[in-house]
Amino acid sequence: MQKIKNLACLLLFSLVLFSCGEYQKVLNKGTTEEQYKMAVKMYESKKYSKALRLFEKVTPAYRGKPQMERISFMISQSNFNEKNYSISGYYFDRFTKNYPKSSKREEAAFLSAYSYKLASPVFSKDPTDTRKALESFQTFINTYPNSDKIEEANKHYKELRYKLEKKYFEIAKTYYRTADYDLRNYKAAIQAFDNLLSDFLGSQFKEEALFYRLKAAHDFVLKSTIRRKPERIKDAKDAYEKLKRNFPKSKFMEDANTMLATLEKEKKEAEDLIAKQKEYENSLKK
Repeated sequence: MQKIKNLACLLLFSLVLFSCGEYQKVLNKGTTEEQYKMAVKMYESKKYSKALRLFEKVTPAYRGKPQMERISFMISQSNFNEKNYSISGYYFDRFTKNYPKSSKREEAAFLSAYSYKLASPVFSKDPTDTRKALESFQTFINTYPNSDKIEEANKHYKELRYKLEKKYFEIAKTYYRTADYDLRNYKAAIQAFDNLLSDFLGSQFKEEALFYRLKAAHDFVLKSTIRRKPERIKDAKDAYEKLKRNFPKSKFMEDANTMLATLEKEKKEAEDLIAKQKEYENSLKK
């Protein structure tokens, strides 16, 4: 029994060696046709890394020929299966543009968007692939509204949108949190919250973003010179009204009302000081 097992192992080992030797021989010295056939064989055997090496060799010879459509799709799919998601996203997208009449175009369009989503990092990292995924899913949804993948595409789109919203919300909050160390960050925070609210209408972070927009404007008033206070108080009060108008029963309204009272007090004090300063200046002219 042990001899049979040993013989089977030896036979399997020999087949593996032969297969590897055959692959290397075709890779290094095979004709273009042999390399193409071996590439397809490796692809169908799910040996995608080996397939990609061969496809790289044969692509120049098949460019512009009928086989290139199939090769392009297999290259895209191989990269996807090897988890080279940014690359597969690019190749699937290029496939849809190069072969608009292909029966694989819809599948490639979905996989391009999905590849970019898989390449998309956590919200705190560079959002380039997240943006590409959002754009690609939006294009897919618009182009294939009746696709059997439309429900899944919408789900992915919502998840990506949330990730991007969260990123920009956290950036704005970071500006606000660091504003005590750099007063310029109050302006940056206010602008960042405004951008979030205009770029993502109906954002899940809208209520909190409006509150922090008010808070940043309010705190900026307290750090401002008398000369700057009137215009900044007006901006902060406008932010208060916007929060109240959109979320009259907001969990933040109590804090918002406290800030409004402070702003009214600051306004009166600023107006009194400005009036006294003008009165003093006028007295010097007499």
